[in-house]
Amino acid sequence: MAVQKSTQPAPDSTRRSEKSRRAIYDAALALVVEVGYPKTTIEGIAARAGVGKQTIYRWWSSKADVLMEAFLDLAEQSVGEGGSAPYAFPDTGDLAADLKAVLRATVDELRDPRFEAPSRALAAEGVVNEQLGRELVAKLMQPSLDLYIARLRAAQEAGQVRPEIDPRIALEFFISPLAQRWLQHTGPISHAYTDTLVDYALHGLAPR
Repeated sequence: MAVQKSTQPAPDSTRRSEKSRRAIYDAALALVVEVGYPKTTIEGIAARAGVGKQTIYRWWSSKADVLMEAFLDLAEQSVGEGGSAPYAFPDTGDLAADLKAVLRATVDELRDPRFEAPSRALAAEGVVNEQLGRELVAKLMQPSLDLYIARLRAAQEAGQVRPEIDPRIALEFFISPLAQRWLQHTGPISHAYTDTLVDYALHGLAPR
């Protein structure tokens, strides 16, 4: 008897892998919110995502890697929805306006329920888990910090910021107060608040 060839298309392994990856991202973010970082496990993520744990270990070496990649993916999705370029810092020539625009976008992200719970969970764990904290800075925060540094250096070259100012220290005038308010609930965060941070900080940075 002749063997008939199947007319069914072969399974698309790329699509299957992407579906599994997406399920793992969703499961990791949901679990870290529901049970916290310490109780989130590779086994729990796998069960929630409906995949084998070996599937996760094939792509990531630890739950921290899974969670940080999931969070970065969430941020990229948000950027895509907004129609803007990822990791972009405007340079209109008006330093105050550019800083205010970026910080307003940061406020919107921090207040977005999709970001707030998982980012709080990761940030809180990073305070007590030094290794995770360093990974969070390196993988999640440093790209943004580098953009602040580059924008402040451009402002120095334009004569808008004193040349002796250290941009790495100066950027903390903008982001550290916002992070403290958000993490410790010491006050509300809003566009008006971050606009004021910029006004106060730039008064001290202006050429003398």
